[in-house]
Amino acid sequence: MSLVMETVRCPWLPAHLDLYREYHDTEWGVPSFDRRYLFENICLEGAQAGLSWWTVLQKRERYRQVFHQFVPEKVAKMTDAQLEKLVLDPGIIRHRGKIFSVRQNAKAWLELETREGDAVKWLWSFIGGKPQVNQRKSLADYPSKTPESDAMSKALRKAGFNFVGSTTLYAFMQGVGMVNDHSVDCLCRTREK
Repeated sequence: MSLVMETVRCPWLPAHLDLYREYHDTEWGVPSFDRRYLFENICLEGAQAGLSWWTVLQKRERYRQVFHQFVPEKVAKMTDAQLEKLVLDPGIIRHRGKIFSVRQNAKAWLELETREGDAVKWLWSFIGGKPQVNQRKSLADYPSKTPESDAMSKALRKAGFNFVGSTTLYAFMQGVGMVNDHSVDCLCRTREK
């Protein structure tokens, strides 16, 4: 009789979706201090608002193409005509407000850097500069927002960002590794030991 060990991943992950599994295993919860990647994820989490991350994940490569790989300086220079054209692009979520918010967020990002110096360090300051490691066991253990995401949301809104509600920003914090919300039995958690 042979024992087959089942690979355990976070309880929220739909196991049958390869792209989602790859994202979970290699990206989600991995601490990032990369300026471009953090800006991208703020924008993509905003695009996800009211939808599923799966929808955004399938369209992420097209988003990168049409939004200049999320380089804030390039996105900030996009014209109204360029953005209006994207409203017709089936490769991204065709929500005018969310599309225009990417440019607004790029402008706000650049202003934030002018004011604060280092936007990456500023964002990480909301959780003390290093990842928070949580002990999630079941779906019921995952909050939709936290005091830290509330504070980040308030500060980003004040700085001129759009589509940055607290729930959106908690998902951002999870995605970029500001918080480690891999369940205690997830293979990604056991790799840390």
